[in-house]
Amino acid sequence: MELKPIMGIAQDLGIDEQDIESYGKFKAKISLDSLTRKKSIGSSNADDAKLILVSAMTPTPAGEGKTTTSIGLAQGLRKLGRRSVLALRQPSMGPVFGRKGGATGGGKSTIQPSDSINLQFTGDFHAITAAHNLLSAAIDNKIHFGQSDIDPLKVLWKRAIDMNDRSLRSIVIGLGGKSVGGTPRQTGFDITAASEIMAILCLADSRANLRERLDRILIGYSRDDRPIFAKEIGVTGAMMAILNEAIQPNLVQSVEGVPTFVHGGPFANIAHGCNSILATKMALRFGEFAITEAGFAFDLGAEKFMSIKSRAANLNPAVIVIVATVRALKMHGGMALNQLNEPNVTALKRGLANLAAHCAAAKQFLRPVVVAINQRTEDSVEELAAVHEFCKTIDVKCSTANVFGLGGEGALDLAKTVVQLTENQGELPDLNHVYQLSDSIEEKIRKIATKIYGAKDVSFVGSAKQKIKKAEALGFGSLPVCMAKTQNSLSDDPKLLGRPDNFTLTVRDIEIASGAGFIVVLTGDIVRMPGLPLIPAAEKIDVDESGKIFGLT
Repeated sequence: MELKPIMGIAQDLGIDEQDIESYGKFKAKISLDSLTRKKSIGSSNADDAKLILVSAMTPTPAGEGKTTTSIGLAQGLRKLGRRSVLALRQPSMGPVFGRKGGATGGGKSTIQPSDSINLQFTGDFHAITAAHNLLSAAIDNKIHFGQSDIDPLKVLWKRAIDMNDRSLRSIVIGLGGKSVGGTPRQTGFDITAASEIMAILCLADSRANLRERLDRILIGYSRDDRPIFAKEIGVTGAMMAILNEAIQPNLVQSVEGVPTFVHGGPFANIAHGCNSILATKMALRFGEFAITEAGFAFDLGAEKFMSIKSRAANLNPAVIVIVATVRALKMHGGMALNQLNEPNVTALKRGLANLAAHCAAAKQFLRPVVVAINQRTEDSVEELAAVHEFCKTIDVKCSTANVFGLGGEGALDLAKTVVQLTENQGELPDLNHVYQLSDSIEEKIRKIATKIYGAKDVSFVGSAKQKIKKAEALGFGSLPVCMAKTQNSLSDDPKLLGRPDNFTLTVRDIEIASGAGFIVVLTGDIVRMPGLPLIPAAEKIDVDESGKIFGLT
């Protein structure tokens, strides 16, 4: 299907022409003024629009296709005559060149231009990286010239790069003597998707709010242990200049012409896992149904969507969709990756415990839940039937969707189910949050661990408890928490598949993300700079003589 010019996509939404900044033929940035300017068409507003949150069961190497399903659902809604708009994250080049390859959907449910979206796109990730590293350089410059009482041993702010590179996790900078290298100290890199600047951009609701958040970043402590914030370094104005274009959401389209806002890309295993508040608000303003997703499974991205993003932006999802695949269910039921093409209802039924855990977690928020089976050609009739029968026993709607093979046509039943659940829904109750902001940091962590992950207890090791007490003493105790945990298990042990029980979650460290407005909790062996796998996806990516990129998906 031929793509439409992006100017036409934007104008069909009712976006005023003066709010559209085209980046070539098929992508554009949309001015923040569009959120308050009178629409040129349409009568719906964000108060009428329905927000649909797409999440998933615990991911496996087999792939679950959450983004593909989100796109397919939006296309299915359009085929029903419903005005659907997508709001998705931009892929990080780390996983693109690492294990994952492209992340713009698949088959007949993709967003385009996929090569651009997966790589440089409109430069937002580069801007976030540059703003992050400008602050890093300015901190070391203050130390070098003795312009601040920052203790070099107490600098918290690292550097960032949008690439998987384990060798940068822990480094020493400033070598070569003061005249050459500055002041030696130990630091490291986070991947850009885990940068606090990324989180700030995604949680800011205006340029003024972006500035406030940048100013209040905790960058370290003085020699007498006084907290030092980014505002004192004097470069937040310059950081604002770098991010001036990046804060504007990007507009593209699906292969079937569904308008798609792609903006921001924090990971959900080491960050908060949601696209920007501004992009979500644009999807709500210009659509009847706004379809968005949260990274990885419900225990990670969707919990943070509810606990962090929804609180910050007063968002109110109407329906939660949990994506599952027959292959993933069989893997959680004990089958090996190379056996998953073989029908095995017994293994699938064992793996349903994982799906049940995520459905139970989602139900706690008092929203209807739908299981979307992302169908593959090798799925047997008996296996699909077993999932449907199981969903009946836990009182959850279930729909099989062949979105990869058929696009929106393959999601018609799923789209109808979503529409039915939103009709006559009336005024939604408040979200039943897992924890209250007034809870202590430890209480918040325990409630997530026990109510969402299914842990029996939480163990705080190393300096974690001491750092929690310090965070609370500094006035950060009322912030929500952002759990950094493996995506491969409900527990903090990536090898524990299915539905682990009787396990203790280990918290080894915390970080104060005061600009983003949350406490990062590091569990198990999780790190905020991934490494490349044995055979990186980058080894299969190339460009032919005509300039066509191949091997990206």
